[in-house]
Amino acid sequence: MKTGSFSLDMPGDAARAAELRRVKTQATLVLVGALALFAISKSLVGMHPAFGFIAAFAEAAAIGGLADWYAVVALFRHPLGLPIPHTAIIQINQHRIADKLGEFIEVHFLEQAPVEAKLREIDFGSFIADWLRDRKRSDDLARFTLRLLPEAISATETSGLKTFIIRRLNSQLQAINLAPLAAGTLRAFVAEGRHQVLFDDFLRVIHETLTQAETVAMIRAKIRAELPTLLRLYRADKFLMNKIVASAGAFFEEVRGDPDHPFRGEFDRMVLSFVERLGTDPAYAGRIDALKRDLLARPELGELAQSVWSNTRSFIERSASGETQVLRHYLSGMFVSAGETLAGDAELRGEINRGLVTVLRTFISDQKSGVSTFISDQVKSWNMEQLISVIELNIGKDLQYIRFNGSVIGGLAGLVLYTAEILLRLL
Repeated sequence: MKTGSFSLDMPGDAARAAELRRVKTQATLVLVGALALFAISKSLVGMHPAFGFIAAFAEAAAIGGLADWYAVVALFRHPLGLPIPHTAIIQINQHRIADKLGEFIEVHFLEQAPVEAKLREIDFGSFIADWLRDRKRSDDLARFTLRLLPEAISATETSGLKTFIIRRLNSQLQAINLAPLAAGTLRAFVAEGRHQVLFDDFLRVIHETLTQAETVAMIRAKIRAELPTLLRLYRADKFLMNKIVASAGAFFEEVRGDPDHPFRGEFDRMVLSFVERLGTDPAYAGRIDALKRDLLARPELGELAQSVWSNTRSFIERSASGETQVLRHYLSGMFVSAGETLAGDAELRGEINRGLVTVLRTFISDQKSGVSTFISDQVKSWNMEQLISVIELNIGKDLQYIRFNGSVIGGLAGLVLYTAEILLRLL
């Protein structure tokens, strides 16, 4: 397993290291001072009884200082390099500490309730909206997307995904029942009255066709061929033709100018009858389905799809290379527009927030044991000597004050005990 390492060049580390050295020196001087005071006062006890109290204080202070020095050092390493049992506690228990740390984080930090509560404090929707509304960020996102698109298209072709998509699309199109869909569309078309506009256009086209010289000549020739010879001599064909055209024109104008004309009602009934049969008659459904199959089987459709794909790929590649900026500008504008829309839609932002909370909560819940294992493995891989140096650098100063406290408390305890001893002797 690779051993982890730590950087000791963090901001302020040099100042902390200097302060740690200073406090360590002071604590050591206190210990040395207590030993020196003990030796001096002990040698002067015969000159005055007060030196006995000083010697007792100094002796206990030295013992307390030594004991706390041992306790502080034993946390991290063997005192004086001696393999004394139950010392170098952190180093010896590295793996156990790693497992317990991972377990602690999994149980107390990655539980579903606190994770969900923290996630609900984050407004993901507003963050996304603000991010997309920034023109530069959206432009960068558009460029990034364009760089990925050619590779995605190539991967689609080489992986067989393109063929799979085409087959799936074709099978889905084959499965669509067009008859009810067409009937529903036409029914909505009729309900909105849009078929009447089409009907008016149809009447106008017929009227214009009837008044064209070629049409008039053709119909007149047909009439002339059917008339008796006597009537042809009196040019009855021309008279009949003029009457037909005039009557038809007047009728068409009358229908087009009257929204409630009976002929329109007949047209409505005819269209609705057709729509009803289209949606219920199996014969119509069969004809439409056959037409759909024939259309999908046409080689021209496959060639058209291939042509569209090739042109799309070429356009994307040119856009990605910077040859054309049209697609990038479009994507950038689309992202900005999406951001603006999202910023103004509180309901949509709420849905995004709820959706992301659900997804992230589930993801964290599913992966928390993996996170625990990852943390445990990381701690086990650390170089403990470096880690201990980092810990000492950051909390060593406070640990050194334990030595000061040990000397003071030990000295006071020694003084109290010595005083008690003197009092007991006097009694």
